[in-house]
Amino acid sequence: MSLKSSLRSGVAAVCIASIVAPAGMAAPAAAARPVLDVRVAQAADFSRLEFHWAAPATVTSRREGDQLVLRFSRDATPDIAQLKIAPPPRIQKVEARHAGGRLELWLTLDPDADFKVGSADGASFVNIFTKAAPPPAAAAPAPPPETPAPPPRPNPVPANGVVALRPEIVGGQIKLHFDWKNPLGAAVFRRGEALWLVFDASAKLDISKAPKGVGQYSAIQALRGSNYSAIRIVTSRTTPVSVIGEGGSWTLLLGPGPMGPRGGAIDITRDEESAQAGLSATLAGAGIPVWVDDPAVGDRIGVVPALAPAKALGSRREYVDLALLPTIQGLAVETYASDVAINVDGDLVHIGRPTGMVLSPSSAAGQRMAARDGAPQAAPMPGLIGDDWAHTRSGGFIARYDALVSAAAAEDIKGQGGQAPPTEARMALARFLIGNELAYEAIGVLDAAAKSRETLKGEAEFRGLRGIANVMAGRLKEAEADFSTPVLADDPASANWRGYIADQLGQYADARQKFDAGTQAMAQFPTIWRTRFSRANAEAALALGDMPTANAHIADALNERVPALEELKSRLIQARLMEALGDKGRALGVYQAISRAGSQQVAAPAMLRATQIQLDAGQITATQAASTFDGLRYRWRGDATELETIRLLGQLYLQQGRYREALEALRSAGQRQPDSPQAIQLSADLNAAFRSLFLDGMADGLQPIQALGLFDDFKDLTPIGADGDLMVRKMVRRLIDVDLLDRAAELLQYQVDNRLDGVAKAQVSTDLATVYLMNRQPEKALDAINASRSTLLPTALNAERRIITARALMSLGRLDAASEIIEPDNTVEAQMAKAEIAWKGHTWPLAGQLFETSLADRWKTADPLTLDEEGRLLRAGVAYSLAGDDTSLARLRTEYAGFFDRARNPDALRVAFTDVQTGTYNANDFSRAVADDETFTGWVVRMKQRFRDRPAPVGPATTKQAAAASGGAKG
Repeated sequence: MSLKSSLRSGVAAVCIASIVAPAGMAAPAAAARPVLDVRVAQAADFSRLEFHWAAPATVTSRREGDQLVLRFSRDATPDIAQLKIAPPPRIQKVEARHAGGRLELWLTLDPDADFKVGSADGASFVNIFTKAAPPPAAAAPAPPPETPAPPPRPNPVPANGVVALRPEIVGGQIKLHFDWKNPLGAAVFRRGEALWLVFDASAKLDISKAPKGVGQYSAIQALRGSNYSAIRIVTSRTTPVSVIGEGGSWTLLLGPGPMGPRGGAIDITRDEESAQAGLSATLAGAGIPVWVDDPAVGDRIGVVPALAPAKALGSRREYVDLALLPTIQGLAVETYASDVAINVDGDLVHIGRPTGMVLSPSSAAGQRMAARDGAPQAAPMPGLIGDDWAHTRSGGFIARYDALVSAAAAEDIKGQGGQAPPTEARMALARFLIGNELAYEAIGVLDAAAKSRETLKGEAEFRGLRGIANVMAGRLKEAEADFSTPVLADDPASANWRGYIADQLGQYADARQKFDAGTQAMAQFPTIWRTRFSRANAEAALALGDMPTANAHIADALNERVPALEELKSRLIQARLMEALGDKGRALGVYQAISRAGSQQVAAPAMLRATQIQLDAGQITATQAASTFDGLRYRWRGDATELETIRLLGQLYLQQGRYREALEALRSAGQRQPDSPQAIQLSADLNAAFRSLFLDGMADGLQPIQALGLFDDFKDLTPIGADGDLMVRKMVRRLIDVDLLDRAAELLQYQVDNRLDGVAKAQVSTDLATVYLMNRQPEKALDAINASRSTLLPTALNAERRIITARALMSLGRLDAASEIIEPDNTVEAQMAKAEIAWKGHTWPLAGQLFETSLADRWKTADPLTLDEEGRLLRAGVAYSLAGDDTSLARLRTEYAGFFDRARNPDALRVAFTDVQTGTYNANDFSRAVADDETFTGWVVRMKQRFRDRPAPVGPATTKQAAAASGGAKG
């Protein structure tokens, strides 16, 4: 990885580039030399040292073997204690030297390490990284295919190289005139919101006189390439457009008014002259193919301008490798492959790829099979179901099915031998299958037909048939994609299907709008689908609170003669309407009647609604309702009823304090129907329940081990961001309170690894190190501190991390290193740590003084000593005794004698404060009186209280958190 790439990824990891350094981070100045604030950051790909001076200073660098020498323009006392004790990766050793009134830092690097020195934001920095292997030589790009030069023509560019736009406004129409010196080719086409006019000559197009503030377009832009000039106009798709070409003059007409003459059609055929599969277009007066950069999309469009008069391609042509855009003049190619080539040979335009395009065999266009006599015929609209599609004739279903399958098989055989088969018989078979609601079979037949003839996917009937089949199969997203194609945009029959899909997906306002658009086609559908559409329309209106409309449409559905099951489904909506209008008694009667039906498809939702009404009315208890819901969710599965049942059951369990059963019930639906409104609501309920338990305190009544077990089983529900971090923090606090330190460390470690970056990550890492120290794991504590280094940490957090580091080093017996790292820190916590270091080093006078200082004037307060205070007092007495300091011992005895009787260990205090000259106790007695465990226990108690008091360290959601959310957060 290059240094630039390493910095880009690594800086994000340590928040070097995303968080502003807090003020006041410089260490206090020493008397002799100013203290240089050295900050360390560590990322996966590099280590970074930053040097912050109170006044500007420069740095130079040189390398001597494995040593990097940084020489500063000023002298200082660098604060490099932590850097010396635990150097970051790729740095083996750090040493400070003073030469000629200047500071030098000597860094011993790994043999394969490299560096980069620089300055940013008033500080100097050095990045240490592993040398990257030289990248392999890139293969030379293949030269683009040569385009045969067209016959020479007079230069159309004026002598000054500028073609000025000459506008003209006539009524509601704008005419944009471009007058060139000689005839030239032009192309006019639409792509998205833009209308393009491209000329095959390079000149400056002066559009300064283009009309402004007009309704025909909202923006106009001139573009220029090495061999083309172009105008890009942002205009509505409904704006009428035409073009007129007369020699070297081209006029673009925008808006209603007289249009230019309609251009001749461009014929697109298979390129029979090429050995590879490709396309050929006949375009009279074709010019030089040009590749135009689209500033909106960021890709290139292949354009073939042509001389006047206009020649147009009336519709979009889709292929696997490219698409031919509809044009008003010339050709425009939207490519999907990078090696598409366009060549012009006279009036022929050849379009292809070096390896050939993916096309149907050339004989496919000429093969058509006449529809079998009596086979299901296409409906008048692409989205309609024909009245005769389900007819089986006198022979019955099997005979009719076999005949249609035989015809389709024969049709497929005719396509063997390199020729694409016709598809009429398979389309007829698909119509028959859809008429009989054999949806999956119909989808298979349609997809097989589309594989044999790729262009079939662009036909309106194919999209309509497959969309209908997908709706019947419950594949709503696939159906929505089929009915959203442009070829069905104006089909009123398809609008009803779009409305039905929107209702099933819970998009009720959209459903109502689309049903309104399909009103004129409603009467042409078979009776059963008219009923279903009316019922869906009523359901959408009911969800929107439009009761009169809902009542009208459900009445339409009930007026149709349909099978009993369809009528019962309509009665369910009718009962819901009664319930919404407040007539719950009548609605309950309808629900109870439907619940006795033989089909669980209607009986299950009816029983669900009836039970809920009875529960709300107090006719049954919550336990009885829960029992009914629990059995009901297994009686009928796979649709919205199951999800609604589970949702109500989960809510009942939560109300009864059955938290695990509630979460298990809510999660049992899994990812079925993820886009349905019921599934979305169920997911929201599940997350809300988890938040209530572990964020709002509902689970506080559980024993910590029970709460942890519940949290572990459902930790994938932990939200990202501040709430999730606070949730984990609360759980960690409870675990620490009961000394489940290993589990607390696991939760904090996951936060560090997956959920946080920057300052928040460093703060949680500090908490993690504290937990490791409480659990007597100093090595892990040091690892947690070192792995979360950053140059942008607040001063208070840096001080806390130093103290934790010192305590970890002290636990490992590295007393000198521990003392050095907190030497300049005079805070109470640092003084207590220094006292313990002095105690372990048997420096008794200093230990006694520091322990006494940490107690300050505690003797003036009459409250009994805490465990921590008692331990410090005990150690102060022992230290003064072992130092032979009777004066200090007497002073403490006088001040604290009144606390001895109320202490937890009064005998130990009396031993510690016995007069040195007259006492009969020796050092072994003192050691027994004050063991390390007592002071350590006091420190642990203090740390537990800190965890209770401190708020959760949180930061903005990161890419790690997004990945944890999508793949299942783990707490």
